Amino acid sequence: MQIEGSKKNTSFGMIFMLGSGLCFVAVIGLVKNLDGALPAAQASFIRYFIGVIFFIPFFFRGSAIQFRKSNFWPYFIRSIFHSLGVVFWFYAMSKLPVAEVTAIGYMTPVFVTLGAVIFFKEKISFWRIGAIILAFLGVLLILRPGFQNLIFGHAAQISATMFFAGSYLMVKELTRTESATAIVAMMTLFVTIALAPLAFIVWVSPSLMDIIALSFVALFATLGHFFMTKALALAPLVVVQPVTFLQLVWATLLGILVFGEGVDPFVVIGGGLIIVSITLISYRENIRKIKSKS
Repeated sequence: MQIEGSKKNTSFGMIFMLGSGLCFVAVIGLVKNLDGALPAAQASFIRYFIGVIFFIPFFFRGSAIQFRKSNFWPYFIRSIFHSLGVVFWFYAMSKLPVAEVTAIGYMTPVFVTLGAVIFFKEKISFWRIGAIILAFLGVLLILRPGFQNLIFGHAAQISATMFFAGSYLMVKELTRTESATAIVAMMTLFVTIALAPLAFIVWVSPSLMDIIALSFVALFATLGHFFMTKALALAPLVVVQPVTFLQLVWATLLGILVFGEGVDPFVVIGGGLIIVSITLISYRENIRKIKSKS
């Protein structure tokens, strides 16, 4: 019975991860459809401001959010990393094909691994080194420097993955004392505050359709993070991680059917290599945890 329950949890975990991927593809489609109508900083600010509205009930419940003064700086530093990542990502979405942004975005877990080694002094094995090299080969296939013209959109998306990695490393520190709800809610609040000055500088009058689109961006992004959290709670990362590859499939189809983009086999293959790299890293991490408990 316990084995059957475990299989059921794994199945539900994969379903939740599939749902998470679909939500994030919806976010990509909505942002792509904006087509740079609003400056990246302003669009990011509106998205997170609407997200704060979603969390208002939690901010008024003392038991739900227990903000510790000692964690102010981790929250603040994380908000800076995440704010810059979001702005660069919004900009990249207005300049690059959907599949290309999605494939490069898979590098975030790889940069998280590198950051953990550099800043948290985690040990790095030959498996991790090989997986990281594989991921960078995937990026080279996608970018193909010397064979295609690289634009600032490419640099923006790579920068976004690095800033998001910094944000996730700060989450690792915060999870020691803070609940998942507090972390997400405070990130939304702090990022909104951090983006406000940038948004004010470049502000243009948004249309009603822009506001509606960004409202759905906030909704699907929140659902995507919730589904991902549920997936990781139900099944091991090594099991649900490969499901994220389908996000590249959905993003490619979205680009073809909705935005008239072509299929770039180098982007698909490069994205696949990065996914294999992430899966290897998560698999070895799972093995390491099992050995440490035994």
